[in-house]
Order: sequence, then structure tokens, then C-alpha cells
Amino acid sequence: MIICICRGKSDRVIAKAIDNGATSVRDLQRCGIGDQCGSCHNTLRGMLARAAADQVAQQAATDACPGCAAHAAAAASGANLAHA
Repeated sequence: MIICICRGKSDRVIAKAIDNGATSVRDLQRCGIGDQCGSCHNTLRGMLARAAADQVAQQAATDACPGCAAHAAAAASGANLAHA
């Protein structure tokens, strides 16, 4: 879905920029996303916040069960995983 109408940037392109290290709207603007009219900034902030929360959840799962890839993957997807 197109998020940044001025630049024609999709949610996938934005997610890739975030995965590659963008942590602020300013970082995304340096990638040519959201640097014109600004109407997408609220959506960009939401995407950045979700990515940061996912990263925190993944780190918490890894800390709780070091080396447990299943917990890290579950945390990243928002699922709840309990060992049997």
C-alpha cells in the first residue's frame, strides 16, 4: 500500500528502510520518504513505533530464554509461546 503519496513509497519500502536502521521520520526523509508534504508522518511514526516495540519484545524473549529462537520468532510475530 502506498504510504508516502508524494514519493510513491509503499509500506514495504518503508519497512525495509526501518529494517535497515531508520529509527525516526528524519532518517526516513534521508531515504526520500516523507520529505515533501508531510501528510504521511503520522503513519510513519506509527510504523517506527511498532518496529521499536517488536524489537523490544524480541529482545525480552531472547533475554528470558537465551538461545531460544522459537521465543524470539514468536515475539516478533506478536504470538505467545510457552515451552511444553
